[in-house]
Amino acid sequence: MREQVFLFDTTLRDGTQGEGVSLSVDDKLKIVEKLDQLGVHYIEGGWPGSNPKDMEFFKRVQEVNLEKATITAFGSTRRSGIKADEDENLQKLIDSGVKAAAIFGKTWDFQVKEAIGTTLDENLQMIYDSVLFLKQNGLEVIFDAEHFFDGYKNNRQYAMEAILSAEKAGASCIALCDTNGGTLPHEIYEIVKDVCSKVTVQVGIHCHNDGEVAVANSVAAIQAGARQVQGTVNGYGERCGNANLISVIPNLQMKLNFDCISEGNLTKLTSISKYVHEIANQSAPSNQPFVGKSAFAHKGGMHVSAVLKHPETYEHVKPEALGNARRVLVSELSGQSNLLFKAKEWNYRFDKKDPSSKKLLETIKEKEHEGYQYEAAEASFELLVKKSFDQWKDYFTLDYYKIFIEKNGEQAFSTEAVVKLCVQNEVVLTAAEGNGPVNALDHALRKGLEQFYPIIKNMYLSDYKVRVLDETDATASKVRVLIESSDGNEKWSTIGVSGNIIKASWLALIDSVQYYLMKHDSEIELNHPKQDEHCLGVSNH
Repeated sequence: MREQVFLFDTTLRDGTQGEGVSLSVDDKLKIVEKLDQLGVHYIEGGWPGSNPKDMEFFKRVQEVNLEKATITAFGSTRRSGIKADEDENLQKLIDSGVKAAAIFGKTWDFQVKEAIGTTLDENLQMIYDSVLFLKQNGLEVIFDAEHFFDGYKNNRQYAMEAILSAEKAGASCIALCDTNGGTLPHEIYEIVKDVCSKVTVQVGIHCHNDGEVAVANSVAAIQAGARQVQGTVNGYGERCGNANLISVIPNLQMKLNFDCISEGNLTKLTSISKYVHEIANQSAPSNQPFVGKSAFAHKGGMHVSAVLKHPETYEHVKPEALGNARRVLVSELSGQSNLLFKAKEWNYRFDKKDPSSKKLLETIKEKEHEGYQYEAAEASFELLVKKSFDQWKDYFTLDYYKIFIEKNGEQAFSTEAVVKLCVQNEVVLTAAEGNGPVNALDHALRKGLEQFYPIIKNMYLSDYKVRVLDETDATASKVRVLIESSDGNEKWSTIGVSGNIIKASWLALIDSVQYYLMKHDSEIELNHPKQDEHCLGVSNH
């Protein structure tokens, strides 16, 4: 039978101390429900005595029906010189209505003397009194031994006396904190092993990532005997962050055979990681282990060839077990195996011996030499594949476009675009204003197409990025434009490269529209006859 490791999530408290991370009460409640569905055992909601937002959270969270998680309040030991029942912050922990509280206390003699300015004996009494007071008022108490590892290395005897005071007072768990994040895995292992031999209650681990080893430290602590692991979703936290539970969980469960959550819930890790990124308005790192977009992305041709035969050749776990997916990127490093994978993914017939496949591969390499980067624009790449294998039809072609920019006196610039297209055997001339040349082009193109393809009204540009490819050429440099589009349900990215930023933007823009029409071809009722004579010679480029 696998040993149980209890998960203690502090995203809502410690995680919000990270720079740029702010959660409303509604945000916190939404995350609570997701964490409970994942199977987290303890969810630390905040510090009731610190701000009105956290008090509102603890009031409203009582109305949430949780299946597994225990909502936990955070606080500190009593202040020096007063009794525990006189300490306002301890009383607010009780008033918050929670069943469990995590309180921190000093375990490093240096911190006791210099940070809170009291005696070593008084600090031990503060720990004992605070834990006992909360315990007597019906709360489960988890003692966070702040700066424990620094304290242990500087004064082992006192650090141990501090946690033994908490144990004696009735703490159910002693969480050892690497508060400054400077301890290494081998030190964590040896110290936790020693502590586990000295205490009779559960030992936990709380690591910060200042040395970029918070996950490794957490895993080492569990191997040494700790059975509670604290951390945050996506590693949010002060300074360099906390141990990332999204990485800790699969390492413990899939690699070391501990029981953290149900096997079925492992598949929720990717979606929960993305969900919290979205709620916190943070960009999800593409290379985030286990759940990132690039975590199982393969680019080198030899790698892809091996993965197609046996995925374990370049994958340490199965992506689908985590709710993630394998991706194959196409670039100048690609081989035919990359194209075979993409063809299979898109349900295209692709013959490895077909000269067209070799020609396509050469085209890709030439395009990437020009500055294209299809790994970031798979919609443009799919269009390229279709055109290479004569599986493509133009939904429109361009005759020309013109852009007019005008400035009158001190007023803002006005921009107008004129676009001449051939659509459904008809020549269409439209003009539209916009907030800048690209926006004006987008409006004019839509205006010309919507009467033929009303479905275009559903799509919109959701992101626009420009990168200068060769800064040494100054204003004559080539630029790469990436456009992300969406219809509210799906997103797709397209690319354009040119020495002219308007042309690069146009190339990415028309790829975006053509791709959307291609994907919804079955919904387009109009036929697409061949161009008649008055449309001949018109070109998208």
